Amino acid sequence: MTNATPLVAVVPTFRPGTEVLDLVGHLAADCAGIVVSDDASPCTSDPILGELAHRTSVIVIRHEHNRGIARGLNDGLKRAQTTGAEWLLTVDQDSTIPTDYVPTLYAAARWRVDRDEPLGAIGAEVILTGDGEMTYGYQGSPGEVTTEEVIQTGTLWSVQAMTDVGGFDESLGIDAVDAAACLALRQRGFTIGLADGLSVEHQIGASRTLNLGTRSIVVTGHSPERRATMIRNRLRLFPAEFRQSPRHAVRTLRRVAVNQILGLIIETDRAAKLSGTVRGFQPKRNR
Repeated sequence: MTNATPLVAVVPTFRPGTEVLDLVGHLAADCAGIVVSDDASPCTSDPILGELAHRTSVIVIRHEHNRGIARGLNDGLKRAQTTGAEWLLTVDQDSTIPTDYVPTLYAAARWRVDRDEPLGAIGAEVILTGDGEMTYGYQGSPGEVTTEEVIQTGTLWSVQAMTDVGGFDESLGIDAVDAAACLALRQRGFTIGLADGLSVEHQIGASRTLNLGTRSIVVTGHSPERRATMIRNRLRLFPAEFRQSPRHAVRTLRRVAVNQILGLIIETDRAAKLSGTVRGFQPKRNR
């Protein structure tokens, strides 16, 4: 990676562990700058965040109030805009990326842009979840594969495209922020790409993979509150998703429904999680 075409990375954190030190060190080799945006972690995180703040090319932003991941992603976007970066790489604090991940993803993005593709974002083809893998529905030939949405970790976003759509939607908090960004990009005529053969390791909640016949389904194991926001945010996006891609909209709701049902069958604390599911169908109350 060269400074002539700077790439900024952002790592949103909350109660970060020591693994974030290795992640940031890894990213530093290929990124012109790194933003660590902390979502109001307690003082027990001071040593780790303090060490990161002393590293070259790393900017640590500490927020006083917890508002979710979208604000952290926007902190990275603002930094990318300020420095003139063309691309923003977003990576969760608990993700693991291969040594050649950033250069490979960047090369895949540049290859598409050089062929005049209106690329809005590009992510890994496969998400390794610990006990299985998650893949996307896609269209196109090798090197030109597109999809409707990607999860934000390990994804490269066009700074200009994200600026055009107004950044990441902070009203969503944490769930479906990446889906909303991909939807906004598609509505503006941008494509969402996948980098052939590239994978990123990321644990989705307390997830586990179930094999049902020939299909593998990731059950997230999320808390009751997360279950509520997952449903609420997906229902909020559904009308626009359906207008843009009926097939994807229906498939997404089906996936959320299956995950919720299986969670209530095989996970613990079922009563609380059922309550969370029910709250997801109710309007969010202002505090």
